[in-house]
Amino acid sequence: MIIKRTALAGAALAAGMLAATGTAVADSPAGIADIGTANFTKSGTTISIPTQAPCAVEGPTSATADPVSQPGVRFGGGTSSCTTEVTDPANDVTTTTSTATGNNFELSALVSTGGKRIRIGSYTVTCKATQSGTNANWTLSGLSGITGLPSPIPANYTKPLTKSDGTVLANAVFNIQTLPGDGSMTLTMLRIDFAPASGASGSVTIGHTACAPTP
Repeated sequence: MIIKRTALAGAALAAGMLAATGTAVADSPAGIADIGTANFTKSGTTISIPTQAPCAVEGPTSATADPVSQPGVRFGGGTSSCTTEVTDPANDVTTTTSTATGNNFELSALVSTGGKRIRIGSYTVTCKATQSGTNANWTLSGLSGITGLPSPIPANYTKPLTKSDGTVLANAVFNIQTLPGDGSMTLTMLRIDFAPASGASGSVTIGHTACAPTP
């Protein structure tokens, strides 16, 4: 399965893209991106994977993450880049692009309680900013373990992850968007929140980016 913003072909599903305009406030990040993080507890054991391959326009402007595994979850590594381009040197006008790409994600934490193994072959999140506004998008391919997604996937769409009898083990929240109204935005491709029936609590985040209009 391929999920992306701009095309619909075969098994492809349109994903979310958001855009904002306005003037950013000081606490809005100029541009950040990462491939994900995990923080949950299962059977009394805390599983923690720190933010993978984080970059920022202010630095570090690029990062690489090796594959990392903890019981129940695996990030297969990836890269990020948060760049600034000068488009008008005379007036110091710039644009920024913050992108993170991850590979071979796997969540097996639901299998022991009757859930499915979730895999994502590759995914990318991007946030671009100019003086006049910002836009963000995401794509993923090789998704298994989650089916029945709408096309296009709306903002903040929640898909319950259940066992065969319908018991909800977790919620997969796709295309999480935050638009503060100052021209900035944040985008999280997917967050998986564990429900009590899974025997776990906490969440796993896959693909995150944010940016604000350039000065």
